[in-house]
Amino acid sequence: MDGTLWDGLQVYVESWNRGLKESNLNKIVSRDEIVSMVGWERKAVFDKLLPEYDAAQQESIYDEVCKFPPVLIKELGGHLYDGVKEGLKQLAKDYKLFIVSNCDEGLIEHFMEWAGIEDSITDEIAHGINLMPKHHNIQLLIEKYDLKKPVYVGDTAGDSDQSKLAGVPFVFVSYGFGKTENYSLKFDDFNAFTQYFLSLK
Repeated sequence: MDGTLWDGLQVYVESWNRGLKESNLNKIVSRDEIVSMVGWERKAVFDKLLPEYDAAQQESIYDEVCKFPPVLIKELGGHLYDGVKEGLKQLAKDYKLFIVSNCDEGLIEHFMEWAGIEDSITDEIAHGINLMPKHHNIQLLIEKYDLKKPVYVGDTAGDSDQSKLAGVPFVFVSYGFGKTENYSLKFDDFNAFTQYFLSLK
């Protein structure tokens, strides 16, 4: 989702800063800090941003942070990358499309509603639902839908690593937040990605 379909960092930065304020903490999170953690699982984010607090305190602070994204997605929105909405609509005619993200539970649904892409997505799963790594959740969808030739599309080295652990080819989109040299296919914009997979049908 993040770095592949949209740039919603302003939502995350503002959510963290409002949550920290609600927790009475004199701390500000920057966009650069959030960029460096895109795609991380929540415990890794906690340890990076809140290393001075124990696990229970981290969860309590994060509960405050999580109150804001549903509101801020509608209020602030983000940048849906060029070609995403129409591209997904075209691809959905020939492929089952899924979103697997290390975000909090419910956030994918809010994003899809904001972006107007609900009809193009077959299913989704967020890290916040089960706190399991991305490769586990990719496998859950593969088994649930009996997928024969799945690929995972992402923008970070972490996505590449998780794809390998899931046993699926990794498709790298270079316009996102990360870098990697480990991929099966690479695209520099979403339109090129769309046209390639449409050409296979």
